[in-house]
Amino acid sequence: MDARRITRAGPTRRAILQLAAVGPVGLAHLSLATAQGAPVRVGYAIARSGALAAGAQATQEPNYLLWADLQNAAGGLNVAGRRRPIELIGYDDRTDVETCVRTYEKLMGSDKVDLVLPPYGSNANFAVAPLATRLGYPFLAPTVLSRQLIQMKLPYYFTLIQQAEPMIGALVALLKASGVKTAGVIYLDDLFGLESHAALKTAAREAGIAIVEEKSFPLGVKDLSPVLRSMKDKSPDAFLGFTYPPDTILVSKQSKEIGFNPRIFYVGVGTAFPLYRSVMGAGAEGVMGMGSWNSKSGAGAKAYFDAYVKRFGKEPDRWASGAGWAALEILTAAVGQAGLDRKAIRDYVADREHDTILGKVRFNGSENVGTPGTVSQWQKGEFEVVWPRTNATAPLMAAKPAWA
Repeated sequence: MDARRITRAGPTRRAILQLAAVGPVGLAHLSLATAQGAPVRVGYAIARSGALAAGAQATQEPNYLLWADLQNAAGGLNVAGRRRPIELIGYDDRTDVETCVRTYEKLMGSDKVDLVLPPYGSNANFAVAPLATRLGYPFLAPTVLSRQLIQMKLPYYFTLIQQAEPMIGALVALLKASGVKTAGVIYLDDLFGLESHAALKTAAREAGIAIVEEKSFPLGVKDLSPVLRSMKDKSPDAFLGFTYPPDTILVSKQSKEIGFNPRIFYVGVGTAFPLYRSVMGAGAEGVMGMGSWNSKSGAGAKAYFDAYVKRFGKEPDRWASGAGWAALEILTAAVGQAGLDRKAIRDYVADREHDTILGKVRFNGSENVGTPGTVSQWQKGEFEVVWPRTNATAPLMAAKPAWA
């Protein structure tokens, strides 16, 4: 397995100011002279190769690297008032669930790391979260859409992004407000796709929206044009795709090629990536998808955005990157209060409302019930939050323009 260990120390004034702006823990009451002692060992496995690598490397592992950099530049992670450097121990799980589970068994078992950070995607987390609970490791997951996992009532597992019901509820509310009567739907044949599709069927039926065609597809699909042509023939008001990044780009390109351009075009994971804007160019205009924030969402969001761009020379995505950073904000605050007592960290996370770049986060069991489901839309180069209106960073564009 490919492991990367990162430990840095030696604070700079600029890095300290960045941390003060981005992190949840103030520095005024801590002396950098306390940055002594053994590193805090933080382990994780993530997709660096395989089908989910694009998503994992766009939304999740960069946050881990940025977090460690900023904390270490300020003297280390605040562990109950004493700063200790972070040592990241990261492995490539190769988008393979068995590899992912074995890696976490090693990290939390024989390696006895102090903390763990979650893998990418619903399937990997579904396999690892019960193990983390059994071994007593708090597990704040930013990229999981799985009601089944929430229903397992794992006391150490917390999910940051909104689940299928609130996300689909926001989408269907937008569709209804836009006068949509018919929709065509495709969905990935995994936990994310199946649960999103199930939530949509219920919400659409209650809203009086007819689904004129619905098709599932496997991970790694290479051609969806036959399905799209069939849907085009039915002329739905909306196209809805519960897709991962490669599928999101595939279905967008193929819809453009065949001239399938319903007035609502919504595709799932990956729409919020700057990569989508780069690949689709002007064709991204008006496309909707799952998103929750951008740099206009608040001062903390702007500070995080700027720090991310400075560190990586590229922009974070406008959905799960925010959830990933919010998870790290909460974990940082918990360690600052509870030290490395993992039961105390778990209790801190479970029992409080947390201020994050996404707004207020509060957990009911494993689920974040503090932030609403949202819909975002590409407008003039920014993925704007457009629904609900109380969270909007721009007004909804009522109809998608023709593919450019």
